[in-house]
Amino acid sequence: MKSHPLDALAQQLVAPDRGILAADESSGTIEKRFQAVGIPSTEITRRDYRELLFSSPGIDQYLSGVILYEETLSQIGRDGRRLVQILEDRGILPGIKVDRGIKPLPGQPDESVTEGLDGLHERLAAYRGQGARFTKWRAVIRVDEERPSSLALKANAEVLARYAGLVQEAGMVPIVEPEVLMEGSHDLDRCETVTTAALDQLFMALKAYRVRLEALVLKPNMVVSGTQCNRPASVETVAQATVQTLARTVPAAVPGIAFLSGGQSPEQATQHLDAINRLATRLPWRLTFSFSRALQEPPLRMWAGKEDRIRQAQELFSQRVRLNSLASMGRYHPDLEKVA
Repeated sequence: MKSHPLDALAQQLVAPDRGILAADESSGTIEKRFQAVGIPSTEITRRDYRELLFSSPGIDQYLSGVILYEETLSQIGRDGRRLVQILEDRGILPGIKVDRGIKPLPGQPDESVTEGLDGLHERLAAYRGQGARFTKWRAVIRVDEERPSSLALKANAEVLARYAGLVQEAGMVPIVEPEVLMEGSHDLDRCETVTTAALDQLFMALKAYRVRLEALVLKPNMVVSGTQCNRPASVETVAQATVQTLARTVPAAVPGIAFLSGGQSPEQATQHLDAINRLATRLPWRLTFSFSRALQEPPLRMWAGKEDRIRQAQELFSQRVRLNSLASMGRYHPDLEKVA
């Protein structure tokens, strides 16, 4: 198969020692995070916080891209530059979350499908004109003894595939995110079973819709036990199960896999990423990170909306990004947390 210009862009997103910051929290989600540290959620405070992150020293050495929320794509920073321009000036690719959130799946109680395909073609053209180079769409898969249903897996896989095809036609790289949630009492084996099924359905749908695998990035969950499981898995077990699942399901044509953190603590997500990369030395794709809370929690708590804490918050963010860059190469050690 001939190469395509989008292939190089996808490779850039998963370049060695680089990861992707997910700064695409909806207004409702970021309001909850702000409330936890006493910050009012306004357009100005959201802009100031994201500008704090994007202008942190040294992050251009470790980040290939940033996923933005629609509001952020057009915001102007304090220095008069668009926030997108701040990223571009540092060689960091701007991306955009394009789904419209999850809605109940008809006929399937407590299951959902992600919406947003209506009008997506026109929106993609506008986002491209505003500087976005890649996109993200998240599907949510809940787990218990009975869920997910085969219908929920198929419905979300088909929507992800249709989205990815539209994005590639618009000249951007799609990130496809089939997230098997951590919430629940399920054990690691159950997570592995569901993740395998979700990825199998996803790649069947991508093939059916003729999506170019060389020009996309997969953003899956790690294979972990549920948050209420009374038998939490070890770091080594998580790494083994995750690598085994990916080896069974992900075609070699995919250039890279950027894991979501999914509610893990910053340290836990980094440890798991490092263990996965130490184990996956002969696999065909790059394994890196696309974390949100696991990168942002320390700087957000330090900043807390206070001007005199901006520098310390940026230092914490830069350190967290650097540690995950090391983990993406299997070079992280927990002792580095003390130094940071």
